[in-house]
This record gives sequence, structure tokens and C-alpha cells, in this order.
Amino acid sequence: MEQTLPPSPDWAKLIKSGCRVFVTGNASVPYALVQHLIDHSDGFSDIEMVHMLALGDTRWARSEYRNLFKVNTFFIGGEEVRRAVDEGRADYTPCFLSEISGLFHDGTLALDAALVNVSPPDEFGYCSLGASVDITMSALRQAAVVVAQINPQVPRTAGHSYIHISEIDACIEASEPLIAVETPPMDKQVERIGQYVAMLVEDGATLQFGIGKIPSATLKYLCNHRDLGIHSEMITDSIIELIEAGAISNRKKTFHPGKIVTSFAIGSQRLYEFIDQNPHIEFYPSSYVNKPSNIAKNDNMIAINSALEVDLTGQVVADSLGYDFYSGIGGQVDFVSGASMSKGGKPIIAMLSTAKDESVSRIRPCLSEGAGVVTSRGNVHYVVTEYGIASLKGKSIRERALELIRVAHPRFRAQLLEEVRKNYWVPHYQEKHPTDIPELGAIQLKKLVIQDETFYMRPLNPADERRLQEFFYSHTKETLRLRYNYDPKQMSREKSCNLVSVDQSSDAALCIVRQEGSRITIHAVGRFYYYPQGNCCEVAFVTRETQQGKGMASRLLTQLIEIARKRKIDRMLAYVRADNKPMTAIFEQANFKRLHPAEPGDVELELKLEPME
Repeated sequence: MEQTLPPSPDWAKLIKSGCRVFVTGNASVPYALVQHLIDHSDGFSDIEMVHMLALGDTRWARSEYRNLFKVNTFFIGGEEVRRAVDEGRADYTPCFLSEISGLFHDGTLALDAALVNVSPPDEFGYCSLGASVDITMSALRQAAVVVAQINPQVPRTAGHSYIHISEIDACIEASEPLIAVETPPMDKQVERIGQYVAMLVEDGATLQFGIGKIPSATLKYLCNHRDLGIHSEMITDSIIELIEAGAISNRKKTFHPGKIVTSFAIGSQRLYEFIDQNPHIEFYPSSYVNKPSNIAKNDNMIAINSALEVDLTGQVVADSLGYDFYSGIGGQVDFVSGASMSKGGKPIIAMLSTAKDESVSRIRPCLSEGAGVVTSRGNVHYVVTEYGIASLKGKSIRERALELIRVAHPRFRAQLLEEVRKNYWVPHYQEKHPTDIPELGAIQLKKLVIQDETFYMRPLNPADERRLQEFFYSHTKETLRLRYNYDPKQMSREKSCNLVSVDQSSDAALCIVRQEGSRITIHAVGRFYYYPQGNCCEVAFVTRETQQGKGMASRLLTQLIEIARKRKIDRMLAYVRADNKPMTAIFEQANFKRLHPAEPGDVELELKLEPME
């Protein structure tokens, strides 16, 4: 049935000077409709234009229209809008994305009109909001007047994305493509972040992510996962690759199972064609998608968001650079909160460790003057950089600082430690900053599957002080006697600190850990001490009793031998009690040879090393 379209806008009858007008944002701005208003704006002034992130030609924010329009944005983006905010011609209103619709509903930001970009009506008269349902649906439901651009290039999307033609007061017909945003190129640092984040994602998890290099890198490294789901305020081209790889099935979702749930899409023309009439992808208003209690209905919810800087207590700045507002709150807090409440959920902040060509650390002892906290230190579970994963949930200020220093750029670690020492956030005896083991490569974390259990091998570091202390007190007297050749009674925090504060460029200390959420348990430690006078090193191990016999010591030994060879060390020595036959066997299986004579009660072993390139 052919539908009768509303009349062309008679703007003088629809709005007046000083009114508040909502404009659909993201990739679906109704440019032709905005231009139509500009062309018929004689006699108008001070119209407040309210919107989210608006891509493309945000012409209403130009200085030439400063008397006609006043911009009020919930998210700063685009050259013209950013310039207008910087020059004081535009306002930025911080608000959680889930709560913006409430501002329209309760009259805090009462809307006189809504300008929307919709598809042509179907045979029943329904137009789709296409790629931008987000706060648009809420705005048109609350606005006194709805004016639409009927655009055949707007995709028809499933979910709660439809408005009947009878609800539109006026319209124009104009065909315009949605703004296409191509996936940005990735460099090595960004790819490393993606690899680390992917390690935190288990099969069957549900994901939220944003746009940019880091989310794209993360999704790239999830192609071998299975039964992933999507519940995200936005989707990008990366979901197409994951679906084609068989990684996304949505079968394990516990909220809207079988469906990708989102509120807007930003990407290439390929993405807009992919979502067109796709019943597997459902669009809902942000008030629904971003509602923390709805997010939490997804078990194993993984929220991946970014930051401009993080201080050493875990406070996250995401919308400002000092006093300069840069973007917006968006949905970060909604999804961090929702993932925190989810069974098995993980809120993750992922970012590069530096800015301005590595001249500035994004991990800071305190926030920049003027910077505002978007996500509080109590909400953050993980911070991921190209140098690793910092686990913050349940950690003290001391432990948080050491975790975050560990994932800072190596150039800034000593300085960061010195700054926090001034405030006694770490004790006086914490003198060494974390160091990496270059021979392990760019990714310092190696996943191990041992008897169907997942563990990780990585360098021991100062943030492990309490974990090593717990590890020590888990040992039986027999284990301590075999490892230390006597029965030590105490492992003080200071002594533990000394053992985990390793200069990994000369000595080497590795551990195998089990991570369950933010809880990290050490199950085995292996290390060697380097003696430059003989260009040799002495190696030793200890394994938690419950894990003995599973090959952890052998794995650590193999890795330490490789490190020693790459460092062109000549010999590796080991001293084992004569009655510790299992440990002696491990060394002999690695081609260590016994030396004679040894000390009474001890076995001395040696491995001659050939250098590795």
C-alpha cells in the first residue's frame, strides 16, 4: 500500500527562536534536512541544537551560524563541534548515555522538535531509524514536533527502531549516504594491546566495545574464540569478520540469546549493508541497551573501553585533556557498572601507555590539573596497555600503584615509583620498579593449558609481593626444607618485596599463575641468578604442592634456559638436595649433568649452554 508522506516543513509553524531542537547523530545525521532549515531560517535566532556525537559536516556549529544556532552536545566529536566547544560557542553536557533519555522525558531538556533521518515507509507505513536508534528514539517520542528526512539509503534495522509515518509532522525526501568510517590502521603497540585484552576473553563471553584501533585490534585476536555474543552500545565492521570466522554465535548469551544487541552502528558502507534487514542484529534505545541492570543480565559480560589517562589509584579520565573537553562520558560508566555486576563479568580499560610520540605517560601519579574522573577507582577491574594487564579489583592502593607501574612505559616506571613513594603509597623498602624480560618478546604473558586448566607464565614483578607471601605460607615444611635446605619460619612483606623486585635484565624470575577474575594465585616460581665473574647463572624452582607432578617446573626451566642462551650465558648451575629426587630428575631430563664431588647431601648439576640468536 502506497503511503502518503507528511508535508514539506513550514519551519515558521514548527519552531521558533530560542527553542530546543534534537538532531540525530553518529553516522546518520540528516544533513539535507539541517540545510533545509538553514535555507529557511530568516527570522530565527538562538536555536539550541542538541545531539550526541555527530559525524561528517556539522555545519550548524560553524561560526557563521553562531547567531542562528547554539550547540549543546553530549559527546564532542567532529572538527566544527570541537572548535565551537574550544572557543566557547558550544556547550558540552556530561551525562551517562543510559540517562540522556530521562533528560528529555522529565523536561530537564524539553525538546521542541526532533530532526531525524529515516528510511522510506514500508507497506504498513513504518520508517526505520536505521543505524542510529540510540537516543533518537527517546527524543522523537518526547519532542513536540518530529521532522524527518526520508532517505532511501538508511538501512532498515531490526529491533525497536521504527516510527510510523503518521507520527512525523513534516518531511523532505533526500537521498544521502550514511557517513562511512573505515577501520583505522593498526601498529604493533595497538596489536599488543589487542592480544592482551583477548587473553581476558573466554569462549562464550558477551562483548561490548567502541570504535577505534584498540577495539579493532582486540576483535582481530578473537577470531579463534567460539560462541561469543555482542551486547554493545555500538557495533563496527569488526563484527563482520568475527561472524564470518565463526567466533560470534550469541548462543551463550543469557540476555537476548541468539541476537546481537546494539543501539547504533558506525563503520563502512559494507557494515550498513550488513545490518540492512538483518534479523540477527537488533537495535534498541540507549536507555535499554546501556541500562546497567540489563547489561548485567549477560553472564561473562566483557566491557572494553578506553581512557585518556589513568592515575595510580585507578581513576579513569576519558572525556577531557586537562581543562580541554575532548569527547564525552558516553556509555563507559554504564558498561563498566553493568560488567561489574555481571556473573563472571570483566570491565576493562584498554589504552596506549603514552601520548605525544611517547613523550607523555598516560599512567600518572595524579591526574592532570583540570581533568575529570569518568570512571571511579572503585569500578575498574583491569587496565591493559601494550605492556600487559594490570588487575585492580580488590587491590590496595599500594598494590594498584605497583600493578599500574608495571604496565606503564618502561621509560616512566622509575619516575612513577619515585612519585608514589613521596606519598607513602608504597613502603620505603620498595626501591625497584618493574622490569620486563626482553627475551620473552613483545607479549610478556604466555597462556598455558595444563590438564585442562588455564594458567599463565609471566615475569615475577613487585606487584606480586603479597601473592608471593601467600605462596610461601601455602608450602608444607617438607617443601620449604627441600627448596631452602632449612625450615624458614617467616616471609615478611619486606622480604617478599625483595624477592619479587627483580632486575630482569640481569637475573630472571618467572612465575606460573592462575587467574580467576581479579584473583591471581601463584602456583610455581622459577628464577636464575646471574654471576658475571663466571658468566654463569644458578637456577631454582618451587611449585605449590597441589600442582607438583604436572610439569610446571619443566616449563619454567625450558623458558629460563632459552632466556639464558639468548643472553649468551655459558653455563647454568643447579644445587638440589640429594633426597629431592623429583627435582633432580627434572634437571637431568633437561640434559643437566652431575658434577663431582658435590657438598654432602647435595647434588650439583651443570648445563653448558650454546648461545641462541
